[in-house]
Amino acid sequence: MVYDMTKGSPLKLILSFSVPMLIGNVFQQVYNFVDAAVVGRFVGAESLAAVGSTGTILAVMICLMMGLTSGAGIIISQCFGSRKFDEMRKTVTGLIYIVVILSVITSIAGIIFARPILRLLSTPDRVIDEAVRYVNIIFAFTIGMAMYNSAGAILRSLGDSRTPLYALILSSLLNVGLDLLFVIVFKAGVAGAAIATVIAQIISAVYCIVHIVRYREQLNLEGISFRTSKEALIRIFQTGLPAALESCLISLGTMSVQRLVNSFGKMTMAAYTAATKIDSIAIAPIVSIGMSLSVFAGQNRGAGNLDRIKKGLYQTLLSLIGICIVLAVVIVLLRHQLLGLFLDKNKAAEAIIIGSRYLVIVSVAYIVAAVMRTYLNILRGAGDVNTSAIAGILELTGRIIFAYILVHPFGSTGIWMATPLAWAMGASVPVIRYYSGKWKDKKLI
Repeated sequence: MVYDMTKGSPLKLILSFSVPMLIGNVFQQVYNFVDAAVVGRFVGAESLAAVGSTGTILAVMICLMMGLTSGAGIIISQCFGSRKFDEMRKTVTGLIYIVVILSVITSIAGIIFARPILRLLSTPDRVIDEAVRYVNIIFAFTIGMAMYNSAGAILRSLGDSRTPLYALILSSLLNVGLDLLFVIVFKAGVAGAAIATVIAQIISAVYCIVHIVRYREQLNLEGISFRTSKEALIRIFQTGLPAALESCLISLGTMSVQRLVNSFGKMTMAAYTAATKIDSIAIAPIVSIGMSLSVFAGQNRGAGNLDRIKKGLYQTLLSLIGICIVLAVVIVLLRHQLLGLFLDKNKAAEAIIIGSRYLVIVSVAYIVAAVMRTYLNILRGAGDVNTSAIAGILELTGRIIFAYILVHPFGSTGIWMATPLAWAMGASVPVIRYYSGKWKDKKLI
């Protein structure tokens, strides 16, 4: 099903379009969630710490590719809104070439630099070998994750948020089954968890690609060829690089935080890993609705409906505030039980206490994250992509400065406090930019 978001009730369209993406985001997090839960419960806290220590390095290494995918999605949505289908097809072809080339580069670089980067992050000797083994397997098959994200971005930009969801449901179920098989039955440890993840990612990519080929006429992609244009490639880089820079900066900030976390030892590392898995699922509504807003803004910017963009922003922000309040209450009340899914309360009681502090501090600040993501995605979809990079720089600065200042008086709790403070700094940029009105002149197509 393809959504034309230039007509009808903005809030109804945004929320209905975001529901499949929300479910999809949750299933996408299930990859890491299941890996962590199975490893933590059946292999041990040290192995969970090993898996957790790889998150930041993976995010940094793929941020350029994901940023360019995001940028191409904005162009595609604006092409759809303005009915410039030939330019849209050239953008899709250009994205495919870019992603394939960057996947190969990322795989090679990731395998070569995995251990040095993990050393730089102060990863303890007890877990670094397992961490390297895990991350090398993931990097070897980067193409699966990259092709799924590219195909998913193309489909969502054209208003189809359901097909990526179906792909994730299928692959997530397979991931669960393969995790249990490799880790519990075959005793493959963290390597087994990594193998299960890459197989599931490849399957989700194939599902989406087959759907695009099969329904290319309905998606206005009939007649697509192997030829792109220099202009399409340049536009993808111009639009995607700011998003990539934002993603990389946020990941670098997270990497700096990971280094601090690692310095507190394996219990804090395990707590941080478990708590961030819960956080990533809890914050999925903010991410999903933000992605929906970006598509909504892109299609309506292409159609020239600026007043409709404003209406959608305000209606969506009010809805998100209510959602954030509910999320915070649930997490605060059930934090110990949620952490217990990853950590044995008898063997890792200290980690559960540490992780619960993280969840309380971060969840009560979800409203700040919602404000940041709402305004940022409206601007991004409208074509004002440079704001993303500026917001990323401020968020990175805040995350590092606050973490290293607050860690001395408050210990690991100070590291957790840096996250909402960094969000507040990052939120100031898109809010000010939006009300300046300058974003209205940034149409891409």
